[in-house]
Amino acid sequence: MKRATRTLIAAFAAAVLLAGCAASAGLDGDLVDDWQALPPPGPFTPAAGVCHEADFVEAVPLGAYEPVDCAAPHRVETVHVGAFPGVVSEPPSTTSTELRTAFADCDSRANGYVGDNWRAGRLRLAVAVPSGPGWVAGSRWYRCDLMEVDTVESGAAVVLRTGSLRDTLRTASALRLGCQQARTGRGGVVQSLVPVDCAERHDAEFAGVWPAPDRPYPTRTAQWAPFYAGCRSVLARWAGLPDDGDLVFRSDVVVRPPGAGRWRVGDRGVRCYLWLSDRSVTGSLKGAGPTGLPVRTK
Repeated sequence: MKRATRTLIAAFAAAVLLAGCAASAGLDGDLVDDWQALPPPGPFTPAAGVCHEADFVEAVPLGAYEPVDCAAPHRVETVHVGAFPGVVSEPPSTTSTELRTAFADCDSRANGYVGDNWRAGRLRLAVAVPSGPGWVAGSRWYRCDLMEVDTVESGAAVVLRTGSLRDTLRTASALRLGCQQARTGRGGVVQSLVPVDCAERHDAEFAGVWPAPDRPYPTRTAQWAPFYAGCRSVLARWAGLPDDGDLVFRSDVVVRPPGAGRWRVGDRGVRCYLWLSDRSVTGSLKGAGPTGLPVRTK
Protein backbone atom coordinates (compact mmCIF):
# COMPACT_ATOMS: atom_id res chain seq x y z
CA MET A 1 0.00 0.00 0.00
CA LYS A 2 2.81 2.42 0.92
CA ARG A 3 4.64 1.56 -2.31
CA ALA A 4 1.54 2.32 -4.39
CA THR A 5 1.08 5.66 -2.63
CA ARG A 6 4.69 6.67 -3.33
CA THR A 7 4.29 5.70 -6.98
CA LEU A 8 1.16 7.81 -7.29
CA ILE A 9 2.86 10.88 -5.76
CA ALA A 10 5.84 10.58 -8.07
CA ALA A 11 3.62 10.32 -11.13
CA PHE A 12 1.67 13.42 -10.07
CA ALA A 13 4.87 15.46 -9.57
CA ALA A 14 6.15 14.46 -12.99
CA ALA A 15 2.88 15.54 -14.56
CA VAL A 16 3.11 18.95 -12.90
CA LEU A 17 6.67 19.49 -14.14
CA LEU A 18 5.74 18.48 -17.67
CA ALA A 19 2.73 20.82 -17.63
CA GLY A 20 5.00 23.68 -16.54
CA CYS A 21 7.24 23.04 -19.55
CA ALA A 22 4.37 22.92 -22.01
CA ALA A 23 3.78 25.88 -24.33
CA SER A 24 1.26 28.43 -23.09
CA ALA A 25 -0.68 31.05 -25.01
CA GLY A 26 1.70 33.80 -26.13
CA LEU A 27 4.83 31.97 -24.89
CA ASP A 28 7.09 29.60 -26.75
CA GLY A 29 8.66 28.02 -23.70
CA ASP A 30 12.13 29.43 -24.43
CA LEU A 31 13.19 31.72 -21.59
CA VAL A 32 16.05 33.56 -23.31
CA ASP A 33 15.64 33.71 -27.08
CA ASP A 34 13.48 36.88 -27.04
CA TRP A 35 15.81 38.95 -24.83
CA GLN A 36 17.71 41.77 -26.48
CA ALA A 37 21.47 41.52 -26.27
CA LEU A 38 23.06 43.77 -23.66
CA PRO A 39 24.99 46.71 -25.17
CA PRO A 40 28.77 46.42 -25.01
CA PRO A 41 30.41 48.21 -22.06
CA GLY A 42 31.38 51.80 -22.92
CA PRO A 43 33.50 54.55 -21.37
CA PHE A 44 32.23 56.25 -18.23
CA THR A 45 30.49 59.64 -18.54
CA PRO A 46 29.51 61.71 -15.47
CA ALA A 47 26.04 63.15 -14.92
CA ALA A 48 24.98 66.81 -14.97
CA GLY A 49 22.76 68.42 -12.34
CA VAL A 50 24.44 66.62 -9.47
CA CYS A 51 26.75 67.80 -6.70
CA HIS A 52 29.98 66.56 -5.13
CA GLU A 53 31.15 66.74 -1.56
CA ALA A 54 34.82 66.43 -2.49
CA ASP A 55 36.89 69.38 -3.66
CA PHE A 56 37.22 70.04 -7.39
CA VAL A 57 39.88 68.11 -9.29
CA GLU A 58 40.84 68.85 -12.88
CA ALA A 59 41.34 65.19 -13.87
CA VAL A 60 38.59 63.03 -12.38
CA PRO A 61 39.45 59.36 -11.62
CA LEU A 62 36.50 56.98 -11.81
CA GLY A 63 37.08 55.76 -8.25
CA ALA A 64 36.63 59.31 -6.92
CA TYR A 65 33.27 59.88 -8.61
CA GLU A 66 30.72 60.00 -5.78
CA PRO A 67 27.87 62.41 -6.67
CA VAL A 68 25.41 63.51 -3.98
CA ASP A 69 22.04 65.21 -3.99
CA CYS A 70 22.51 68.99 -4.04
CA ALA A 71 20.34 69.25 -0.91
CA ALA A 72 23.22 67.59 0.96
CA PRO A 73 26.41 69.46 1.95
CA HIS A 74 28.69 69.80 -1.07
CA ARG A 75 31.44 71.91 -2.60
CA VAL A 76 30.97 71.40 -6.35
CA GLU A 77 27.92 71.38 -8.64
CA THR A 78 28.06 70.02 -12.19
CA VAL A 79 25.96 72.26 -14.44
CA HIS A 80 26.73 70.59 -17.78
CA VAL A 81 28.64 67.71 -19.32
CA GLY A 82 29.93 68.08 -22.87
CA ALA A 83 32.10 66.00 -25.17
CA PHE A 84 35.36 66.67 -26.98
CA PRO A 85 35.33 65.89 -30.71
CA GLY A 86 36.15 62.27 -31.52
CA VAL A 87 39.21 63.34 -33.47
CA VAL A 88 40.91 64.55 -30.27
CA SER A 89 43.34 61.73 -29.52
CA GLU A 90 45.36 63.22 -26.67
CA PRO A 91 44.13 64.64 -23.34
CA PRO A 92 43.73 68.42 -23.79
CA SER A 93 46.47 70.53 -22.25
CA THR A 94 45.86 73.82 -20.45
CA THR A 95 46.94 75.72 -23.56
CA SER A 96 45.00 73.64 -26.10
CA THR A 97 42.29 74.98 -28.38
CA GLU A 98 40.05 72.09 -27.30
CA LEU A 99 40.14 73.09 -23.63
CA ARG A 100 39.50 76.76 -24.45
CA THR A 101 36.52 75.70 -26.55
CA ALA A 102 35.26 73.56 -23.67
CA PHE A 103 35.63 76.49 -21.25
CA ALA A 104 33.69 78.77 -23.61
CA ASP A 105 30.86 76.22 -23.71
CA CYS A 106 30.93 75.83 -19.91
CA ASP A 107 30.93 79.63 -19.52
CA SER A 108 27.75 79.95 -21.57
CA ARG A 109 26.09 76.95 -19.90
CA ALA A 110 26.89 78.24 -16.41
CA ASN A 111 25.40 81.66 -17.22
CA GLY A 112 22.17 80.02 -18.32
CA TYR A 113 22.17 77.75 -15.29
CA VAL A 114 22.40 80.52 -12.68
CA GLY A 115 20.38 83.10 -14.66
CA ASP A 116 23.09 85.74 -15.17
CA ASN A 117 26.80 85.98 -15.80
CA TRP A 118 28.19 83.71 -13.07
CA ARG A 119 30.92 86.30 -12.38
CA ALA A 120 28.20 88.59 -10.98
CA GLY A 121 28.19 86.32 -7.94
CA ARG A 122 30.64 84.76 -5.52
CA LEU A 123 31.14 81.87 -7.88
CA ARG A 124 33.98 80.10 -9.65
CA LEU A 125 33.72 78.03 -12.82
CA ALA A 126 36.12 75.22 -13.65
CA VAL A 127 36.37 72.48 -16.27
CA ALA A 128 37.10 68.88 -15.25
CA VAL A 129 38.28 66.21 -17.72
CA PRO A 130 38.86 62.44 -17.54
CA SER A 131 41.94 61.12 -15.80
CA GLY A 132 44.72 59.56 -17.89
CA PRO A 133 43.39 56.01 -17.57
CA GLY A 134 39.86 57.23 -18.31
CA TRP A 135 41.05 58.92 -21.49
CA VAL A 136 42.83 55.73 -22.59
CA ALA A 137 39.59 53.82 -21.93
CA GLY A 138 37.75 56.10 -24.35
CA SER A 139 36.24 58.84 -22.17
CA ARG A 140 36.01 62.15 -24.05
CA TRP A 141 33.79 64.23 -21.77
CA TYR A 142 34.37 67.55 -20.06
CA ARG A 143 32.49 68.58 -16.94
CA CYS A 144 31.39 72.16 -16.18
CA ASP A 145 31.62 72.65 -12.41
CA LEU A 146 30.47 75.67 -10.39
CA MET A 147 31.55 76.43 -6.83
CA GLU A 148 30.58 79.04 -4.28
CA VAL A 149 33.61 80.91 -2.90
CA ASP A 150 33.90 83.11 0.17
CA THR A 151 35.33 86.01 -1.85
CA VAL A 152 36.11 86.85 -5.45
CA GLU A 153 39.31 88.56 -4.32
CA SER A 154 42.62 86.71 -4.09
CA GLY A 155 42.91 83.86 -1.61
CA ALA A 156 39.33 82.65 -2.12
CA ALA A 157 38.22 79.39 -0.52
CA VAL A 158 35.45 77.09 -1.73
CA VAL A 159 32.38 77.09 0.53
CA LEU A 160 30.67 73.93 1.79
CA ARG A 161 27.04 74.68 0.93
CA THR A 162 23.60 73.09 0.61
CA GLY A 163 21.08 73.70 -2.16
CA SER A 164 21.49 73.98 -5.92
CA LEU A 165 22.93 77.01 -7.68
CA ARG A 166 20.33 76.72 -10.44
CA ASP A 167 18.67 80.14 -11.03
CA THR A 168 20.46 81.57 -7.99
CA LEU A 169 21.34 84.83 -9.80
CA ARG A 170 18.03 85.18 -11.61
CA THR A 171 16.66 87.16 -8.64
CA ALA A 172 18.10 88.84 -5.53
CA SER A 173 20.67 86.58 -3.90
CA ALA A 174 23.19 86.69 -1.09
CA LEU A 175 25.71 85.43 -3.66
CA ARG A 176 25.31 88.46 -5.92
CA LEU A 177 28.09 91.05 -5.87
CA GLY A 178 27.00 94.52 -4.83
CA CYS A 179 28.36 97.36 -2.72
CA GLN A 180 31.97 97.21 -1.53
CA GLN A 181 34.42 99.01 0.70
CA ALA A 182 37.83 99.48 -0.89
CA ARG A 183 40.98 98.96 1.12
CA THR A 184 43.90 100.85 -0.34
CA GLY A 185 47.63 100.49 0.02
CA ARG A 186 50.67 102.50 -0.91
CA GLY A 187 49.94 105.15 -3.51
CA GLY A 188 46.20 104.87 -3.00
CA VAL A 189 46.00 101.66 -5.03
CA VAL A 190 43.03 99.41 -4.19
CA GLN A 191 44.38 96.26 -2.55
CA SER A 192 41.07 94.53 -1.83
CA LEU A 193 37.30 95.00 -1.90
CA VAL A 194 35.15 93.97 1.05
CA PRO A 195 31.39 93.40 0.52
CA VAL A 196 29.12 95.62 2.64
CA ASP A 197 25.40 96.30 2.81
CA CYS A 198 24.50 99.14 0.47
CA ALA A 199 22.74 100.88 3.37
CA GLU A 200 26.18 101.36 4.97
CA ARG A 201 28.61 103.99 3.78
CA HIS A 202 30.86 102.59 1.07
CA ASP A 203 33.03 103.77 -1.80
CA ALA A 204 32.77 101.02 -4.42
CA GLU A 205 30.19 98.85 -6.18
CA PHE A 206 30.20 95.98 -8.68
CA ALA A 207 29.17 97.32 -12.10
CA GLY A 208 29.35 94.30 -14.39
CA VAL A 209 31.59 92.10 -16.53
CA TRP A 210 33.68 93.13 -19.51
CA PRO A 211 34.25 90.33 -22.06
CA ALA A 212 37.89 90.81 -22.98
CA PRO A 213 39.01 89.93 -26.51
CA ASP A 214 41.14 86.86 -27.11
CA ARG A 215 44.62 88.31 -26.85
CA PRO A 216 47.81 87.44 -24.90
CA TYR A 217 47.69 88.04 -21.17
CA PRO A 218 49.10 91.48 -20.30
CA THR A 219 52.67 91.52 -19.04
CA ARG A 220 53.37 95.27 -19.21
CA THR A 221 51.56 98.24 -17.68
CA ALA A 222 50.54 99.70 -21.04
CA GLN A 223 48.83 96.45 -22.02
CA TRP A 224 46.29 96.90 -19.21
CA ALA A 225 44.90 100.12 -20.74
CA PRO A 226 42.22 98.31 -22.85
CA PHE A 227 40.99 96.56 -19.68
CA TYR A 228 40.35 99.89 -17.95
CA ALA A 229 38.70 101.31 -21.06
CA GLY A 230 36.48 98.24 -21.32
CA CYS A 231 35.45 98.44 -17.67
CA ARG A 232 34.70 102.16 -17.98
CA SER A 233 32.27 101.36 -20.80
CA VAL A 234 30.64 98.72 -18.58
CA LEU A 235 30.40 101.28 -15.77
CA ALA A 236 28.85 103.89 -18.09
CA ARG A 237 26.06 101.53 -19.17
CA TRP A 238 25.43 100.36 -15.59
CA ALA A 239 25.32 103.86 -14.10
CA GLY A 240 23.45 105.52 -16.99
CA LEU A 241 26.35 107.81 -17.93
CA PRO A 242 27.67 109.05 -21.27
CA ASP A 243 30.64 106.94 -22.36
CA ASP A 244 32.78 109.96 -23.18
CA GLY A 245 35.91 111.77 -22.06
CA ASP A 246 34.22 113.08 -18.90
CA LEU A 247 33.69 109.58 -17.54
CA VAL A 248 37.16 109.44 -15.94
CA PHE A 249 36.28 112.60 -13.98
CA ARG A 250 33.03 111.15 -12.63
CA SER A 251 34.37 107.93 -11.12
CA ASP A 252 37.42 105.72 -10.87
CA VAL A 253 37.26 102.06 -11.81
CA VAL A 254 38.68 98.89 -10.27
CA VAL A 255 39.51 96.10 -12.72
CA ARG A 256 39.57 92.47 -11.60
CA PRO A 257 40.65 90.18 -14.46
CA PRO A 258 41.06 86.40 -14.23
CA GLY A 259 44.54 85.20 -13.33
CA ALA A 260 47.07 84.18 -15.97
CA GLY A 261 46.31 80.48 -15.43
CA ARG A 262 42.59 80.91 -15.99
CA TRP A 263 43.32 83.16 -18.96
CA ARG A 264 45.25 80.30 -20.60
CA VAL A 265 42.21 78.01 -20.47
CA GLY A 266 39.93 80.65 -21.98
CA ASP A 267 38.47 82.74 -19.15
CA ARG A 268 38.00 86.23 -20.62
CA GLY A 269 35.49 87.71 -18.16
CA VAL A 270 36.75 90.81 -16.30
CA ARG A 271 34.88 92.01 -13.19
CA CYS A 272 34.46 95.80 -13.16
CA TYR A 273 33.79 98.00 -10.12
CA LEU A 274 32.92 101.66 -9.69
CA TRP A 275 35.24 103.28 -7.16
CA LEU A 276 34.83 106.68 -5.53
CA SER A 277 38.33 107.54 -4.41
CA ASP A 278 37.24 110.90 -2.99
CA ARG A 279 34.03 110.13 -1.09
CA SER A 280 31.63 107.50 0.21
CA VAL A 281 27.89 107.08 -0.29
CA THR A 282 24.91 105.10 0.93
CA GLY A 283 22.65 103.22 -1.43
CA SER A 284 23.36 101.84 -4.89
CA LEU A 285 24.60 104.05 -7.72
CA LYS A 286 23.16 101.81 -10.43
CA GLY A 287 21.40 104.10 -12.93
CA ALA A 288 22.44 107.17 -10.92
CA GLY A 289 23.16 109.15 -14.11
CA PRO A 290 25.11 112.42 -14.37
CA THR A 291 23.35 113.86 -11.32
CA GLY A 292 24.42 111.03 -9.03
CA LEU A 293 27.92 110.95 -10.50
CA PRO A 294 28.76 114.55 -11.45
CA VAL A 295 32.04 115.57 -13.06
CA ARG A 296 34.59 116.21 -10.31
CA THR A 297 36.41 119.50 -10.51
CA LYS A 298 39.28 118.55 -8.23
